[in-house]
Amino acid sequence: MSSRMQGYLFVVITMCIWGSFTILSRLNAQWHISAWDIVALRFTIGFCILMPILIFRRETAFLWKKEPFILGLLGGVAYCLTAYSAFHYVPAAHAAIFLNGCIPLCTAVAGFFLFKQPFDKHIWLSLVIMLAAVIGMSVLMYEQTHVAFSFGDGLFFLAAIWWGTFTVLLKQWKLSAWQAMSGVAIWSALIYLPLYVCFLPKHWHDATVMHFMIQGVFHGIFVVIVATLTYIAAIERLGAFKAGSIVTLAPFIAALLAVPLLNEPLSGAVVVGLVGMAIGALQPWRWIFRKDALETQLEQQKLNPSVSKDES
Repeated sequence: MSSRMQGYLFVVITMCIWGSFTILSRLNAQWHISAWDIVALRFTIGFCILMPILIFRRETAFLWKKEPFILGLLGGVAYCLTAYSAFHYVPAAHAAIFLNGCIPLCTAVAGFFLFKQPFDKHIWLSLVIMLAAVIGMSVLMYEQTHVAFSFGDGLFFLAAIWWGTFTVLLKQWKLSAWQAMSGVAIWSALIYLPLYVCFLPKHWHDATVMHFMIQGVFHGIFVVIVATLTYIAAIERLGAFKAGSIVTLAPFIAALLAVPLLNEPLSGAVVVGLVGMAIGALQPWRWIFRKDALETQLEQQKLNPSVSKDES
């Protein structure tokens, strides 16, 4: 396979895992698996797989710096607790709107407040579209149920804030993909598991062993390790913009699949939110501009064949 085809293959794998994350996380509520338990299961499995590898490779020195600890606290413990908890209150479509749809916006805002990174014109346009979508959705929901936003929506938005901050810090600190993945997984376990064992409620008797095994393997291995590696491999072969734009579609597709798979309703208000947040997150106009720029470049080469491709 060519490098380009490999990139698309890795994108498909990542989309399948990220889309399944929405469906299976919502199934936790139906299978009576609490957020406390699934987070503990995820961190335990990730720790048991990655820590022996780090010890074998003698690469544990970076763990004792402040950066992996902070990233584990934000992108591991805080994000997982709020995101998994939210799935117990609202349908999967709300995750696509208030979590995945808001992550690009929260990332831009975090970059501005933490490191004074300015908004470009694409961010401002996305902000306007997203605000219009949220306002339109909230008005329609209030007319139907007299409730504009729910507690679960607030948890999803808080999770987007954690992940946006995590993304900005990860980019600023320039940790390698392996260090970021293993550092977050290991520190998340070291921070959360002692608190879980000593203080937090446990509901292991409420769900079947098979359900715990399915969730543990998926969230502890596929989400933590496989999806991270395939997403990085896709970026290396296709570029961050193309890979990121395609993969962002996964949660929105999962929200639509949740209607027949989980028998979840899809109201007009939710459709307005999904469409608006998808447009704001994907920024489709950037594809148009990139296509126009490429066509202009090709026209210049035809008019002046002596100019090399690199020079044009």
